[in-house]
Amino acid sequence: MKLDSLKQLQTLNEMMKDQFAAYPVSRVMILGLAGGNGLEHIAKERFERVYGVDVNAAYLEEAARRYPSLAGVLECLAVDLREKPCRLPEAELVVANLLIEYIGCTCFQKVIRRVRPSFVSCVIQRNEEAGWVSDSPYLRVFDVLEQLHRQVEAAELEAAMFEIGYRAAGTLERGLPNGKKFLRMDFERRLPA
Repeated sequence: MKLDSLKQLQTLNEMMKDQFAAYPVSRVMILGLAGGNGLEHIAKERFERVYGVDVNAAYLEEAARRYPSLAGVLECLAVDLREKPCRLPEAELVVANLLIEYIGCTCFQKVIRRVRPSFVSCVIQRNEEAGWVSDSPYLRVFDVLEQLHRQVEAAELEAAMFEIGYRAAGTLERGLPNGKKFLRMDFERRLPA
């Protein structure tokens, strides 16, 4: 993801900085934390709690090791969202980047219902011409993920979020060197009538 021909990691990192700054919240949940990309944008004095969620406990350990300055703020949770979303605490903002393609909109709805955020900010990948995996020396590594990945369309995600009480609050598209695009979609909880 970091290769100059892809720049996915760098682009996603910049987008995360904006996601964290976009809303007046003190409790944020990052779904699919992996190794902690974007955590350097967490201001400890601004955030009371940052929940980092990933299915891979080793990734979470690495993220905590890489960001010791977030001790007391960062809480890492090893959770398989497809199996145990009920183990998640509530948060005011959920950030889910390049994750919904792996868990699906129905599972994502369950997670959001459980966490009950005021705001949700997601990034999905748009594959205009190429496949979902870019050509690189690491192409074969993604073969196993082929079984899990499913393209998510913006209209599908917007409809799923509306169904559970969230309205669209903005979009931002960023092009990548390989012709793909990252689409950030933000949602906010609708007030009950």
